[in-house]
Amino acid sequence: MLTIDQVLKMLSEQGFRITEQRKSLIELFVENGSYLTAQGVYKYMSNQYSGLSFDTVYRNLRLMKEVGVIEQFVFEDGIKFKIRCEDESHHHHLICLECEKTYSIHYCPVQYVPELPDQFQIVNHKFELYGFCKDCQKEV
Repeated sequence: MLTIDQVLKMLSEQGFRITEQRKSLIELFVENGSYLTAQGVYKYMSNQYSGLSFDTVYRNLRLMKEVGVIEQFVFEDGIKFKIRCEDESHHHHLICLECEKTYSIHYCPVQYVPELPDQFQIVNHKFELYGFCKDCQKEV
């Protein structure tokens, strides 16, 4: 997982201002370490900054995603965000639906997708597998 200093450096190197709100947002993701919804981030941030709009929070989440600081995941109950893995190499994830523990998979199945249409160039993809980790299987 990235540190606060690494994230601040990434943002400043790409020319983004480090505002108190952005710093608080980064601290939330780094210190929390788990998946957060945009609404949850807004609730946390609006307690610290009166007058903060949901739109502002969402724009900053989108910026952090574009810069590569946070990752976006689609769960059955909606979109969630998490601080990016420290490993920058191409990888995918196994995600426990109970405790949200995440395991990196350093194997890419896209190379084995049969019969891609001619003249189609893949430029990006995500692959997550959702299930239950060993500890949570005992509880289910």
